[in-house]
Amino acid sequence: MSVSTQAVVVGAGPAGSAAALVLARAGFEVVLLERGPYPGSKNVYGGVVYGRILDELIPQWWESAPIQRWITRRSTVVLTESQALSVDFRTQRWKGQPFNGATAYRSEFDQWLASQAEKDGAKLLCSTTAVGLIKEGGKVVGVRTDRPNGELYSKLVVACDGVNSLLAKEAGLYEDVDANNFTLGVKEVWYLGKKEIDNRFGLSMNEGVDIEILGGTNPIAGGGFIYTNLDTLAIGAVLRLTDLAASRKRPEEIVARLRSHPAIAPWFLGSHLVEYSAHLIPEGGYHSMPRLVTDGLLVAGDAAGMCLTTGIWLEGINYAIGSGAIAGKVAAAALARGDYSSSMLSKYETELHHSFVLGNHRRLRHLPHLVLSERLQSRYPQALCNVVESMFTVRDPLPKPRLSRLVRAELKKAGVRGTELLSDLLSILRDLQ
Repeated sequence: MSVSTQAVVVGAGPAGSAAALVLARAGFEVVLLERGPYPGSKNVYGGVVYGRILDELIPQWWESAPIQRWITRRSTVVLTESQALSVDFRTQRWKGQPFNGATAYRSEFDQWLASQAEKDGAKLLCSTTAVGLIKEGGKVVGVRTDRPNGELYSKLVVACDGVNSLLAKEAGLYEDVDANNFTLGVKEVWYLGKKEIDNRFGLSMNEGVDIEILGGTNPIAGGGFIYTNLDTLAIGAVLRLTDLAASRKRPEEIVARLRSHPAIAPWFLGSHLVEYSAHLIPEGGYHSMPRLVTDGLLVAGDAAGMCLTTGIWLEGINYAIGSGAIAGKVAAAALARGDYSSSMLSKYETELHHSFVLGNHRRLRHLPHLVLSERLQSRYPQALCNVVESMFTVRDPLPKPRLSRLVRAELKKAGVRGTELLSDLLSILRDLQ
């Protein structure tokens, strides 16, 4: 027996819950589908929740959100096989309201965000997978689910079904999918205890640290991360799919090697593994995104490739929430007008471009591929660490080396041509200015 509603949102992750919340708050009937037994049961991430986008959706969200620690320390670490160079920043401003970023378990955070949508009237339907689209006259008018007689008709569908979206593909919104635009995120969670974490990372109360790592996954392009939960440490890596396949290595081997690095291993002494997980990440950036609308359908979050990975900024959940909220806003306007055409829904793309979501992706569109290039992954980290090591190696009675000579020598040793360095610097400055 088929059922009808005004809007269907597929996927109760951050994008889907934000879209459902906005639609429900606007007074429309919306069904939020989740394939897992509860929101967040199948979701994985290795990073930090940045909550500014929540300020308008859920005022003073920090009072109810299930946060583990507030990030007050951010480190970037460059690794070679035997070296580590860190840039470490701390600020007490991030410790108080309205807070900058926080660690959280997705199983808890996603349930909380979905519950906010339910409070505003959205109907959450778990253990239900959208297996395809329902079309009439070329227009999307609902989804087929894996439930018996599970057709769910609607005026609009918002696809938030995650990376490699089956619904967006079925709608013809994706062109050729390039495996080089995807990484595999692999994460381990190790129990250590709050006191030990505080002592080892110099933290107190509910302070937390986020550590991003470059150069720890060679020869596979990618990066690593470590962050603190209340009583556990998360460590993981993001690995370019094509490189991982060519290496014939298992992802857990790469994480184990990262965890055993001399600069990292002491943090994990005495801990024990409590969780292992992995998932795909869309890292191609602006140029790899699909078309975002068609008649009766909008695409948001990871399903639209909206994950910002630029080396300096590695963010996903805030972009998912932002795109979902804008999708909900445009969907509500379309329902109010009774116009579900791609022309009407194209306002979604316009609003995304005027927001931080596509505004940042468009401006920083060259950086994702540069970050995954062989030079930034291998040659620059080695040269940089060697320069710093040489600077601080005492050679008495020899005179101190000239920095310019050191830099030229190490770049040459690493196989970096001057034209390559200049080209990369100009690319970075062009996007960051």
